[in-house]
Amino acid sequence: MTAPLLSIENLTRDYALRGRGGATRTLRAVDDVSLAVEAGSVFAVVGESGCGKSTLARIVMALDRPTSGTVRLGGDDLFALSPTALARKRRDFQMVFQDPYGSLNPRHSVGRIVAEPLCLLDDAPRGRDRQALIARALEEVGLPGSAAARYPHEFSGGQRQRIAIARALITRPKLVVADEAVSALDLSIQAQILRLILGLRDRHGLTVLFITHNLGVVDEIADRVGVMQAGRLVETGTVREVLDHPREDYTRKLLAAEPTLAVLAQRERRAWRAGPLASCD
Repeated sequence: MTAPLLSIENLTRDYALRGRGGATRTLRAVDDVSLAVEAGSVFAVVGESGCGKSTLARIVMALDRPTSGTVRLGGDDLFALSPTALARKRRDFQMVFQDPYGSLNPRHSVGRIVAEPLCLLDDAPRGRDRQALIARALEEVGLPGSAAARYPHEFSGGQRQRIAIARALITRPKLVVADEAVSALDLSIQAQILRLILGLRDRHGLTVLFITHNLGVVDEIADRVGVMQAGRLVETGTVREVLDHPREDYTRKLLAAEPTLAVLAQRERRAWRAGPLASCD
């Protein structure tokens, strides 16, 4: 059996909060979370705001350290690596952030923004080869290579998120963590970005950890899903298992609050079947 690309085991993250009078209390943002993500798959983590999913994403990206537990990428324990080894490992995992407006430096050209992760490569191309690599990265996300000479304010929100995806992909990472990567976009643009991510997954064998509060998005993009509540992973399974046959009350609550396309279709079929019976009363 092939080992998963990303393996998270018994992950916990506590924060000490200082209150009035100097008293402190502990907030457990992530509580004993374990999950595995197979290479080439999309694993979605879904839950309400404040459930700990973005903290989990930051730990996977080694932007925060866990209180306990391990994160292994390609068999390497990220938090057991030396700073030098971790910096070298970062070429294998990149992040796409939620805000396509705040995540791009407005003073930098698009080409400079997309090229930022190349500093992680010992053999990063220079000169014309570098410019050609930037142009290819932009073209892969549906933008012209000439966009490299322009600035973020010249682009729409959806185009800016394409730029952010190009930046994440330029080192050819094995894993991309997308933290609410479409939540700031209009629905039609969301669908375009989701299709883009799936196309890149299929083309490059990319693995995606997709963080979202939106079950409709999960239904469109994920292979497997984990449901988080108050820092804990309360339910995991394939998308169809979890969305069509949820085991947990919390998952059913999420579905009732924001039904997926599949659930809406099921309700429509049930209403159609009930129609003739209702008319006989």
